[in-house]
Amino acid sequence: MPSTAGEVAASAAGRQLRGLPSRVLAFAHALRDAGVPVAVSDDLDALRAAAAVDLLSRRQLHEALAATMVKSAGHRVAFDTLFDVYFPPRVGDGADGQAPRDVGEFLAELAARARDGDDATLRRLASEAVASFGGVEGRDGGGPEYFSYRVFRAINLAGVARRALSEADADDAEPLSRRLLSDEVEHRLRTFREAVDAEIRRRQALRRGADEVARRLVRALPEDVDFFSVTADEQAEMRRAVRVLARRLASRLAVRRRNARRGRLDVRRTLRRSLATGGVPLDPAYRPRRVTRPELLLLCDVSGSVAAFARFTLLLCHALQGQGARVRSFAFVDTVDEVTDLFAEHDAGDALRRLSTDAAVVWLDGHSDYGHAFERFHAGWADAVTPRTTVLVLGDARNNYRATNAWVLADLRRRGRRLYWLNPEPSGSWGTGDSAVTEYARHCDAMVECRNLRQLAAFIETIA
Repeated sequence: MPSTAGEVAASAAGRQLRGLPSRVLAFAHALRDAGVPVAVSDDLDALRAAAAVDLLSRRQLHEALAATMVKSAGHRVAFDTLFDVYFPPRVGDGADGQAPRDVGEFLAELAARARDGDDATLRRLASEAVASFGGVEGRDGGGPEYFSYRVFRAINLAGVARRALSEADADDAEPLSRRLLSDEVEHRLRTFREAVDAEIRRRQALRRGADEVARRLVRALPEDVDFFSVTADEQAEMRRAVRVLARRLASRLAVRRRNARRGRLDVRRTLRRSLATGGVPLDPAYRPRRVTRPELLLLCDVSGSVAAFARFTLLLCHALQGQGARVRSFAFVDTVDEVTDLFAEHDAGDALRRLSTDAAVVWLDGHSDYGHAFERFHAGWADAVTPRTTVLVLGDARNNYRATNAWVLADLRRRGRRLYWLNPEPSGSWGTGDSAVTEYARHCDAMVECRNLRQLAAFIETIA
C-alpha cells in the first residue's frame, strides 16, 4: 500500500492512465457524432498529449486534448460540453450527500463570494446549488436545460448581482471602483453559471452514462444549424463561421487557379511537334488558359420567411468579394433593388442591417412576388449578366400564386455562364402549395437544397 502523499498521487495517476485510452477514444467518437471533424490521427495525437501532462490536473488534460482535437473556434463549445461529460470533476469536489441548503442562506453566501470569491469556491457553491435546487437525483426526467431552469428559478443571478454591489457601495463610493467591481461580479457569476451547467452534466453522466448523455446534449455546430431555426445566440456564432469559411474557400480557390494554368489541348501545335517523331504525339501542347476572377450576381429574396438564409448567403458571398471575386447583389420582396453599394460602403454586418431600410424592395403589399421582381430586374439590369457571370437566385420560390415570369430566368441563363437556384426549404417540400419550384427549375442549371452553412460553403466552392 502507498504510504506517502507522492505514492498515493502516483498510484492514482497510474489507474487513470490505464483507463485513459478507452475514455479518450469514446470522447473522440462522441465529438465525431456531434459533427466535430476528429481524424484517427487526432486520436493518436490526443493520447500522446495526455500521456505528457499531469493527469491529476483536469485543466492540463483539457487543454492538451483541445490542442489536438479542435481545429475551429466554432467547435470549442461542443468540445467543452462533451469534456465535462467524459472527464467530469472528481465526485469529492462537489456537495454530494450534503443536506439541502436554505435558499436565503445560500444567496447571502453567493453574493459575498461574487464580490471576493475564487473559482474553487464558486464551483463548490455550484455543486451545492445543483444538489439543493436542481433535483437531478430525483425522479424528474428532462435534459440539462430543465435542471438548469430549476436551479436558476431558485437563484436569481441578477438579484444576486444587485445584492453584491449594494453591499459593497458602503465600502467604496468611487465610480471607477464600482465599475471594476461590477465587472468582477459579472465575471464570477458567469463562472458560477458555467459551473452549474457542468455539475448538472456530471450528475446526469453518473446516472445515465456518458454516451447516453452525450447523444442528447450537444447542439448542432454553427455550420450545421438550419437557417430557419437559427436563434439569436447562434447568429453571432454563424457570422464568425462565415468569415472563417470565406477565408478557407478563398485559399482553396486561389490554389485551384494556380494549379489550373494548363488549358485545353492545342491539336494543331501538338501535330506540328509530332512531325519530328514520325507523327507520334510525344509532346502535347496546350492553349494558355485565361484566368479570370469569378463573377457572381445574386438575386436574393429578403422577405421574412427566408431573411436569415439570404443574410448569411450575402455575408459569405461578399466576404469572398474581398478575396478576389466580383459580386453584385440585388434584393427583392415584390420588387427589386441593387444593394451592392451597401456592402461597398459599409461593414457587411451594417449593410445587412441597413438593407431593410435603405433598399426599395417593397412595391405593393410586401408579400413575395418573384414574377414582378424578375420582370423589373430584366427591365433594369439584364445587361449586367455577361458570358462570365454566374447568377445565383436565393429563395424558397413561394410566389403566393402569382405570375412566375419564368421567361426571365430562361433569358438570364442564355446570357450568362451558369444559373443556379439555392433553396433553403427541404427538397421534399418543393412544388407543394404556392411553391413555383417546378416551373423555375427547368430554366436553372441546378436547383440546390441549401439549408445550412456547410451546404452553402460546399456549393460556393463547386462553382467559383
